[in-house]
Amino acid sequence: MSKQCSKCKKNNAIYFRQYSGELLCNKCFIKSVEYKAKKTLSKFSMIKHGDRVAVAVSGGKDSLTLLNILKNILSDVNPELIAITVDEGIEGYRDESLHIVKNFCSNIGVESRVLSFRELFGLSMDKAMEVRPSDKISSCSICGTFRRRAIDLLAESCGANVIATGHNLDDYIQTFFINLFAGDVERIGWTYPEPVEYGSSGLKKIKPLMEIYEKELVLYAIHLNIPFQSEECPYKDESIRSAFRSHLNSLENIHPGIKYNAYNSILKIAKKVKSTPNAINQERKQCLVCNRDSSNNICSVCHTLSLFVKRN
Repeated sequence: MSKQCSKCKKNNAIYFRQYSGELLCNKCFIKSVEYKAKKTLSKFSMIKHGDRVAVAVSGGKDSLTLLNILKNILSDVNPELIAITVDEGIEGYRDESLHIVKNFCSNIGVESRVLSFRELFGLSMDKAMEVRPSDKISSCSICGTFRRRAIDLLAESCGANVIATGHNLDDYIQTFFINLFAGDVERIGWTYPEPVEYGSSGLKKIKPLMEIYEKELVLYAIHLNIPFQSEECPYKDESIRSAFRSHLNSLENIHPGIKYNAYNSILKIAKKVKSTPNAINQERKQCLVCNRDSSNNICSVCHTLSLFVKRN
């Protein structure tokens, strides 16, 4: 027997939000997800009138959902939106997502731009995995370092001052534990969601979906018929993130709402670490190789590239 929506008291529920005890119909569920994103944007002053926002769109559920939500809810702020996509060069995986992004952006009337690792660094991700100097350098470390630089350059090239990424609540908690277990305590402060300008171009990064469960973003995309790539990156198993994801999902099944509790605690820790002298506002330098903003004499991108040069 169908149960009634807890919100509107009219329609049949399609989703049980276990951590809150709510039963939601399709319309109320979609509105609740968009409301959460809008509330996060407002709470942390992520977007202001006149901003030009580059949305990092990979072709997965989170980034395409983010683009759709920002397109729907930001009419009062009226920012300019542009979709930016990085082609890492992973054969049989990235090709599909590039096609999805191109069609979706065309359908909703958003300009899109693409930049590849091969254009920027002279090698694809597949090639990097073939010639990497050591298995101790994980695929995610290489890809993450290169992708962040590519996203920054894409955003700068289209005149954006804000970069929006589709990181969800699950991602945020996993990142905390990755930094904690790696001993990168200072990085925890970097994750506090209040946007801070960085680099000579004054870019800011925001995560409007960071208070929304991953599974709810999947359901949102499905019910709005947003196409997305369901296949996962073939190199993902090299990252410890998969282990944290599995463990946290198991805990959530047993203790509904534990992810929200963890999120609220992590937010307080990140704010405290951020306020610690020299935790974030360390002396900024320019990379001696590429002249980009860096915390060291050689930036992480140039350091990583040098490892491949030495190998060859």
